[in-house]
Amino acid sequence: MATGRTHRPATRSRGIPEATVARLPLYLRALTALSERSVPTVSSEELATAAGVNSAKLRKDFSYLGSYGTRGVGYDVEYLVYQISRELGLTQDWPVVIVGIGNLGAALANYGGFASRGFRVAALIDADPAMAGKPVAGMPVQHSDELERIISDNGVSIGVIATPAGAAQQVCERLVAAGVTSILNFAPTVLSVPDGVDVRKVDLSIELQILAFHEQRKAGEEAATEAALAAAAERDSLTDGAADGPAANRKGPDGDVPAVMPA
Repeated sequence: MATGRTHRPATRSRGIPEATVARLPLYLRALTALSERSVPTVSSEELATAAGVNSAKLRKDFSYLGSYGTRGVGYDVEYLVYQISRELGLTQDWPVVIVGIGNLGAALANYGGFASRGFRVAALIDADPAMAGKPVAGMPVQHSDELERIISDNGVSIGVIATPAGAAQQVCERLVAAGVTSILNFAPTVLSVPDGVDVRKVDLSIELQILAFHEQRKAGEEAATEAALAAAAERDSLTDGAADGPAANRKGPDGDVPAVMPA
């Protein structure tokens, strides 16, 4: 996830590729699980498997961080947790506002993983006056009229949009005008933002459509395999039938006579 406007981590200034940055959270998740099990060191192969990448790519990614591990020992788990957390900007507190407290927004508000990963939900905001003051995840929902004040008072630089598609662009523009420079967008629409504002889009329907494509392809491959097997079985049946013809059944005094006698 992109970071805020005043304390950007060193990743971009040090030329770390975006593809590597995108994999750092995967490594951090795997390392955190190892840390919770009190595992002191991990090999590149073990960590790569846990993160779902190949070990050569992992070693290349870590070289950008200046971490090369120790031959025969591997990587120090706790040090890597700190190092990756620092690169991602997670060694400081990031206040976040969630705008749009419908079913999805409420689910995000109740997600316990934010706090453990360096993000503090500073406010829940909704345009519905009937929602104002209602507690969600232990916090009162605030009306969208207060959005600019909330952002200013809490020093918010990261906003989460979980509104319907039709309201998302207007909410985005208000967030940006109030000083938010990083947006996580759950609304099913593409946001237009000025230079200097980072947007990450999460569209669950698109992810499901991609999975549907793979399911359809697998079903097509299975159907093609079944058709090929059926055709092969039919050919075998015809071949067996030909072998059972008159020439194949000729008998001699000493038993079966080959269909073609040797010269």
